[in-house]
Amino acid sequence: MQSAQAEASSASEWAPETFTLDNGMEVIVLPDHRAPVVTHMVWYRVGAADELEGKSGIAHLFEHLMFKATDDIPAGEFSKIVARNGGQDNAFTSWDYTAYFQRVAVDRLPTMMEMEAERMTDLILTEEEVLPERDVVVEERRQRIENNPGAILFENVMGELFAGHPYGIPVIGYMDEVTQLTLDDANHFYNYWYGPQNAILVVAGDITAEELRPMAEEIYGVIEPTAASDSREWPAVQPLTESQTLTHTDPKVRQDEWDVYWQGPSYSVDEESLDPYAIEVATSILGGGRTSRLYQALVEEQGLAVDAYAFSWGDLRAAGIVGIGGSPVRGVELDELSEAAYEVMADFIANGPTEEELSRAQSNLVANWIFQRDNQSSMARLYGGAAARGDNIDLILEWPDRIESLTVEDVRAAFARYVEDQPSITALLLTPEES
Repeated sequence: MQSAQAEASSASEWAPETFTLDNGMEVIVLPDHRAPVVTHMVWYRVGAADELEGKSGIAHLFEHLMFKATDDIPAGEFSKIVARNGGQDNAFTSWDYTAYFQRVAVDRLPTMMEMEAERMTDLILTEEEVLPERDVVVEERRQRIENNPGAILFENVMGELFAGHPYGIPVIGYMDEVTQLTLDDANHFYNYWYGPQNAILVVAGDITAEELRPMAEEIYGVIEPTAASDSREWPAVQPLTESQTLTHTDPKVRQDEWDVYWQGPSYSVDEESLDPYAIEVATSILGGGRTSRLYQALVEEQGLAVDAYAFSWGDLRAAGIVGIGGSPVRGVELDELSEAAYEVMADFIANGPTEEELSRAQSNLVANWIFQRDNQSSMARLYGGAAARGDNIDLILEWPDRIESLTVEDVRAAFARYVEDQPSITALLLTPEES
């Protein structure tokens, strides 16, 4: 594998070209001339965390509604037009943003831009469109959450980790609130948030900023701003004050699972710190696969678990998550699994990783970053998500260097800072016989 210095040089070829339209719409261009294809994305700085109290699920519902009729495009035709042009499209919603994308041949890009601009300005919402789609989302929640014991438990975990913060509310919304969403709610959400000053255009592929700018100005630049501003008023994430255990038992559970969650750093909040990078390395060493410490100790050596892992979630705008977990071998008590896992963590906190572990984790993470960089859709998502959260996108190209700059002590100290003697949420997913 190339050195970080050599990769940094080649990475400069992926350096974004940026500009801002007069109406406030930001534009990020990621040139990649290996094939005559582009990924076109429009990101809105609005997600589930921006919903009004009692209106949970409106951001996700609105993602569905954006595929309904506009002045020029009949309901249900948007994706069909993309397909007829040889492309693929989709959309997704998070707490921090909502994004829409198409991947097409570069000569079809103007058509995609015109369609996206059309639904930014001329979406037609009626009760005949909104209410049936609301029922679709209700059924989606029933299938994805209420029929999924693990999803129910994780929803409860997020509610405790982020008590009093919008991250504690599920993106898909609460059933009793989703069922009450109205046409007026949808129109208010659209008219407030879906404007160019609240949007980021990301185009990755066989195009340059010089080539894109005239099209962007002609198609998107003429759209008038709406009410939303750059200010997103969220309450601060409150630190956990005490540890607690959440238990969920369900006949659908076939394998017990034990997980522990701590509040952690995020790339958005801790932009100037190495902590998010160090936590990513630490969780990779502790639980990033079959060669990790937890897997080797709990599965291979002690035979206590069928799986063991660690993870970090650092790409949230307000805070991050650090976690470990595993599933016990039948007959092994969860307390025994927990005790063994904490012993592995205690050793890591006391002594840190070995130089060999650190080097291997750094190499693996940088290699994954390089593979991601070689995929234009992945890069469009990486830059779009960062920009929508308000991150400094210049730091994206510095990510490998920051990972490789970490020392054993950096990684040990960061993990200790967020985990050692810190309040946590333990989540137990149990089969009925274990309840």
